[in-house]
Amino acid sequence: MGEPLRTPSLPLVWATLLLCSCSLIELSHADLVPSLEILPMQEVQRKPVGKSLILTCRPTVPEPALVADLQWKDNMNNTILPKPTGRNQPPMYTETLPGESLALMISSLTVEMGGKYYCTASYANTEILETSVTITTYVAITWTNAPENQYPTLGQDYVVMCEVKADPNPTIDWLRNGDPIRTGDKYVVQTHGLLIHDVQETDEGIYTCRAAVIDTGELLERTIRVEVFIQPVIVHLPPTLEAIEGKPFAANCTATGKPVPEISWIRDATQLNVATADRFQVNPQTGLVTINSVREDDYGTYTCLAKNKAGVVDQKTKLNVLVRPAIYELYNVTGGRTKEIAITCRAKGRPAPAITFRRWGTQEEYSPGVQVDDERIVLERYFDEDRGESSGTLRIANAERTDDGLYQCIARNKGADAYKTGHITVEFGPDFSQMKDLPPVFTWDQRKANLSCLAMGIPNATIEWHWNGRKIKELYDTNLKIVGTGPRSDLIVHPVTRQYYSAYKCIATNIHGTAEHDMQLKEARVPEFVSAAVPRQLTATTITFDIRGPPTELGLPILAFSVQYKEALNPDWSTAYNRSWSPDSPYIVEGLRPQTEYSFRFAARNQVGLGNWGVNQKQSTPRRSAPEEPKPLHNPVQHDKEEPVVVSPYSDHFELRWGVPADNGEPIDRYQIKYCPGMKISGAWTELENSCNTVNVVETTSYEMTDLNGNTYYRIELKAHNAIGYSSPASIIMKTTRGIDVIQVAERQVLSSAAIVGIAVGGVLLLLLIVDLLCCITVHMGVMAAMCRKAKRSPSEIDDEAKLGSGQLVKEPPPSPLPLPPPVKLGGSPMTSPLDEKEPLRTPTGSIKQNSTIEFDGRFVHSRSGEIIGKNSAV
Repeated sequence: MGEPLRTPSLPLVWATLLLCSCSLIELSHADLVPSLEILPMQEVQRKPVGKSLILTCRPTVPEPALVADLQWKDNMNNTILPKPTGRNQPPMYTETLPGESLALMISSLTVEMGGKYYCTASYANTEILETSVTITTYVAITWTNAPENQYPTLGQDYVVMCEVKADPNPTIDWLRNGDPIRTGDKYVVQTHGLLIHDVQETDEGIYTCRAAVIDTGELLERTIRVEVFIQPVIVHLPPTLEAIEGKPFAANCTATGKPVPEISWIRDATQLNVATADRFQVNPQTGLVTINSVREDDYGTYTCLAKNKAGVVDQKTKLNVLVRPAIYELYNVTGGRTKEIAITCRAKGRPAPAITFRRWGTQEEYSPGVQVDDERIVLERYFDEDRGESSGTLRIANAERTDDGLYQCIARNKGADAYKTGHITVEFGPDFSQMKDLPPVFTWDQRKANLSCLAMGIPNATIEWHWNGRKIKELYDTNLKIVGTGPRSDLIVHPVTRQYYSAYKCIATNIHGTAEHDMQLKEARVPEFVSAAVPRQLTATTITFDIRGPPTELGLPILAFSVQYKEALNPDWSTAYNRSWSPDSPYIVEGLRPQTEYSFRFAARNQVGLGNWGVNQKQSTPRRSAPEEPKPLHNPVQHDKEEPVVVSPYSDHFELRWGVPADNGEPIDRYQIKYCPGMKISGAWTELENSCNTVNVVETTSYEMTDLNGNTYYRIELKAHNAIGYSSPASIIMKTTRGIDVIQVAERQVLSSAAIVGIAVGGVLLLLLIVDLLCCITVHMGVMAAMCRKAKRSPSEIDDEAKLGSGQLVKEPPPSPLPLPPPVKLGGSPMTSPLDEKEPLRTPTGSIKQNSTIEFDGRFVHSRSGEIIGKNSAV
């Protein structure tokens, strides 16, 4: 076999490799050609205008240290200098980089910088090195007018702007929400944007403007958000607004739009925004304008301005300030009778108030123009709206005295009413019409008489008195005295002789004329004999007369009728009893003895005195008997065909009341009341069996029947009783009202309404009782005091008073309304009332007669005791 292969050692390998490398390096240096290279290495550098650029020139030589004068030259073959120290940066400069490279710095390319640039150097001082690069510029896609948010207005044409700058020129296309847009009726692609016809809210969205430069391959997109705006529209603003002076005011100007419009208020007179004025506040979002306190000068025209990014709209309104009426002129006026009188009222306010008049004390107002019920009266009205003033004139043609008086002017507008009162005075001549029906003046016994003369007239009249054709003031008669000269004048006549009983003339004069009035002074005499006195009703103890008085003169009436009476067996009239009545009262003689004959004589009294006694007659009283029939004090309100029916206001109770009848010699001790339910069958009253109730009552003239049935007829019989027996029954038919259904309610622990009413009534009665007790103790007046006095009187006197009615004692006759001399006050001794008729009538000790006077005032009968003045006595 052959010998094995041997492997060389490792050091030998490394040495061989090192020797080969050195040989290769020496060989390469021997082949390298000195040159310059520009990085980037493209010979043409295409760059956009406005961009920055760096070009690096690097020598490629065997010995870099031998390179000198490395520099750049621009497109105009000018050497580009390095960046100066501490100075502003030039647009183009050079900068040495590590590794012996030289960089060309261009901070912002311009079109003028386009061209060929050279990099030069010298090598080993023997060889010139040079290389070049061409810079070509172009304009990149630039958005010159393409806002990212654009706002077209509803209903208008709008161009979505997208203006692009590029060189070469770019091509433009559009997308909406990612979909391409084609030119048509709605959209038109223009060079500077996208035209949208009749913009609607549906045109809102995201639009894309896409620009492309085919030569450079540049593509750029611009996203534009389109939001449709809506012009403002004022939807609510009244053409006129009304505010009241002195009060707060608010008004709304409502507008719609997108975005929400801002609202302002402008006052046209000053062209100022009211939001800057005192007392005004404006909410620009809601359009609410408020005025703290309205003044009259706030009146005028205001403009509501609504503004947003889509546009501006305005609307005008007029603010009328309602100024409360104020009457500033109303004068009292005076005019003559049969003349025209005009009263004028002037007022201010806004709107100008309407003026009318009315008579004071009435609610009826005069209407504009001629009055329907009185053509003499015309109301004229005038208005000045600009000044806020008005006037009203009330004209009265052919004025009468009845037109005189107060007139109220009323100024009225929407704000309020104003009132002021003036007076119309109608002047007229003297007038005595109010004295035409007055009676003559009477006097007697040389008493002085007063003749009063009152003349109505405006202005006041002056008065003169004449007697027998001569002026009294020129007579200087001491028996004739004049007091006052007008409009009232009194003539005091002292008739010392009969010649003064005569006629006197009162003459009144003012600027409108003269009037005369005759007054008669007559001598008064006592009345003539009473014409007749006829007994009308007799009881055992009383006689009621019908008296017919004597003839009287006007102005001298009968004041009373008097009677004297005594037992017929007694011949002495000086011991007779006396009683007087006022005219038209019941003429009742009481306190008589049963079965006794009396003598009566009558006389009349006037202001002169008591006339002669006359009409002498005798009359006997019947024996004692049962009382007279009592008279129920109820008026029927429903009449049946046969008899009247009294209707109770209640359904379950009725209060029966009656007057005290004559007792016929024996006092009444009780009353019997019987009431029975029933009905009428064929015109006959039929009582229900076993349903009658009978009760006896004492010392009262009323009784309350309870537990009655509703809507039911009752026959009520009332009888009076004395020691002799029952009177004949008084009967009435009574009907209760319809009852009310009762609803059962669960009992509660509360007071019922009846209990509450009862407690209230009890409290009131207790208070009245305490007050009455205090009055009784302190001043001896009141119910208790009257009861105490009444308890001391005899039963007969109590019955008498019940028959005649109660009242205060009259000490003097009622005064005459005529101007007569005052009556003479007469004294008298109070006497006790007659004794009970159970005992014989006796003459009091000392033969003092029990005289009394009865007076009737139309409602009550008043009795008094005292001495009766004899005939022919002066009052």
